[in-house]
Amino acid sequence: MRLKARIAFVFAIACLTAGPVFAADNPGVTSTEIKIGGIFPFSGPASSIGIVGKGISAYVQSINDRGGINGRKINYVTMDDAYSPPKAVEHARRLVESDEVAFMFGQLGTASNTATAKYLKSKGVPSLGIVSGSSKFTDIKEFPLFTTGLVSYDTEGKIYAKYLDSVLPNAKIAILFQNDDLGKDYVNAFRSYFKSDFDKRVVTAAYEVTEPTVDSQVVNLKSTGAEALFIAGTPKFAAQAIRKAAEIGWKAQVIINYPSSSIGGTLRPAGLDKSTGVVAATFSKDPTDAKWGDDPSVREYRAFFDKYLAGGDWQNTSYVTGYVLGNILERILIQCGDDFSRKNIALQAKSIKDLEVPLAAPGVRVNTSQSNNMFWTQMQLQRWSGSGWEQVGGVIGANVD
Repeated sequence: MRLKARIAFVFAIACLTAGPVFAADNPGVTSTEIKIGGIFPFSGPASSIGIVGKGISAYVQSINDRGGINGRKINYVTMDDAYSPPKAVEHARRLVESDEVAFMFGQLGTASNTATAKYLKSKGVPSLGIVSGSSKFTDIKEFPLFTTGLVSYDTEGKIYAKYLDSVLPNAKIAILFQNDDLGKDYVNAFRSYFKSDFDKRVVTAAYEVTEPTVDSQVVNLKSTGAEALFIAGTPKFAAQAIRKAAEIGWKAQVIINYPSSSIGGTLRPAGLDKSTGVVAATFSKDPTDAKWGDDPSVREYRAFFDKYLAGGDWQNTSYVTGYVLGNILERILIQCGDDFSRKNIALQAKSIKDLEVPLAAPGVRVNTSQSNNMFWTQMQLQRWSGSGWEQVGGVIGANVD
């Protein structure tokens, strides 16, 4: 074989083998595609917030319609775990070992993320923008490949404790909490804030996600004489608690956690009139609120919703959570340039500087670093007037005494 022919032959072999070597180094990434996995409770007791995944998927479609990222389209593979941790583990294994995703994005649920964390860590798979505020996931050493898509429940809980302590000094506070890491984190936040006064100031009642209603817990909490009720759970049960409190004439100051602060998912099922006075904290605008009607980012979201989520419940702001997470995903991928190794993906997820995300509440920005893996560290308190949200005070940061 002549020298020229030998060189051509070697080059051809190199080209044939280059693809598999690249795929091995960068799972889920080709010259035309980036494959990403997501696990959500599209069915089951938390299905009303599972649609966060549909919001992310819709935004991904909009990215692809605009040409993708650096010439690559995003293949976002989502699976339904019905809020069941064993199913989440099963799906994670399939996404990593069969679908060979580059990384996970937006997985929803504290229990499900807890169940899959060890496996994903062992495989070196980043899990970004998880929809859980569990404070344990903010431990950089324990979860080096994680970033969180919610303000930590610890920070959020302390914001509510501080607020109640200022408006109802010395009053007894009742907490209805989901009996898992989600609910317990909020309770521990109140315990951390009130310290030695916790047992004197706070009464609690737990519920399981398998229970049909929380009516009995609400009745029992009312009997304690508490003047405030904080509901730390998911929309289905928050709606039940708000409605039951109104039915039994409990005039407590009601606070709901961010995951349950959707008008469509919680307040409307509870009754908009029965929800009057409810307080919640948020990091985003509610596009269904009339006061944002002329806001450019809301008009842009409305056009997006009409095109990509036609037929969806416009009132359910869990779609908004998915939309803003999709925006952050796009920023991360753009920052990756042409290096989609898992190492660089995780690095870029913790290298976001002063990002103003469409629909973020005024003054709220996304900043991450090697010592902060939370997308959101600021919140705005708001009160439901019966027809819209009214801001209470200014933006509150992560450092809450």
